[in-house]
Amino acid sequence: MISSYMPVRLTWADHDEHSWLSRLAITGLAAGTAMAVFGLPPVDIHGPLHYLGIMDPLCGATRGLRLALLGHLVQAWRYNPLSVMLAAGAVAAVFRQVLGVATRRWLNLTVVRRRAVLATSTLLAVALEINQQAHAALLRTAGARLPFAEAMALVAASAVIVLGLVITVCCRKRSRPRAHRHAVADRAAEPGSR
Repeated sequence: MISSYMPVRLTWADHDEHSWLSRLAITGLAAGTAMAVFGLPPVDIHGPLHYLGIMDPLCGATRGLRLALLGHLVQAWRYNPLSVMLAAGAVAAVFRQVLGVATRRWLNLTVVRRRAVLATSTLLAVALEINQQAHAALLRTAGARLPFAEAMALVAASAVIVLGLVITVCCRKRSRPRAHRHAVADRAAEPGSR
């Protein structure tokens, strides 16, 4: 079977094994949205090798993430392919959280072949470093400013995401006491229970 060769396994469970992932994704999307609306940080976060023309694998990720959240995926990919994957992964993690809260079933990922995952990750990191070094001229330029209309569209989209999360959390809080009351009532109705 093909699934026996996969280095990771996806399973559905009654509990969330990766609750930290949702918090990290929400925090990252909030930070990315802030950068998209207000611009890039005024602080230079480059390492000393950047000024010598040596790019690291994360170089361009901040500008790329900002562009990805604005919907400019091709430009984001040019700055750093990882930024597009991070944005997509964060949105998927938030969707996973909302789905898990709504259905009480969580999609969990388990690494079953650590060596295969490590080897694949290493190859991808080397490929990303080569890509970033090939785009050194682009990565040494300053970022562009965000037009007002795009900023407002991003704020509206973020508000919808936050509203969805708030509704989900409220529904989760309301559903817990009922389930608890039913469990207590069921135990009380059992013969021989006091």
